[in-house]
Amino acid sequence: MTYKRILVPIDGSRASSRGLREAIRMAKGETATRLQLVHVVDEHTVLVSGAEVGPYMVNLMLELRERGSQVLRNAEALVRRNGLKCTAVLLETQTGSAADLIVRHAKKSGADLIVIGTHGRRGLKRLIMGSDAEQIVRTAPMPVMLVRAPAA
Repeated sequence: MTYKRILVPIDGSRASSRGLREAIRMAKGETATRLQLVHVVDEHTVLVSGAEVGPYMVNLMLELRERGSQVLRNAEALVRRNGLKCTAVLLETQTGSAADLIVRHAKKSGADLIVIGTHGRRGLKRLIMGSDAEQIVRTAPMPVMLVRAPAA
């Protein structure tokens, strides 16, 4: 199957960078018409952290948005250096999970593949931290490729 519209969630981690590099490799080999880069600013995680963040919330959210924009700019530059076109979208959520927002955006944008880097956590770490990648695999109507990050 040839994938024309590949959505790549990125967060600046080694895992997401590896997922992006794999998506670039695939796009070059399959002549995908576009890569769409997505970064999610998850305000929910800040809100859950408690009252100690209260007075600094506005600045913290601005920093998270700026960091997300920088992650997208860096990824866009990498894609373009590889001779491909892309679009980049900064998404925000206050109540839902990042995974739900990514899947919703993938449907809306007509993505026919999601390529996502994963840390491959297991056991207690996975239970505590959750797994956006796992939730995307379970809920996305299109194929999802998980690209495992190398061991630290």
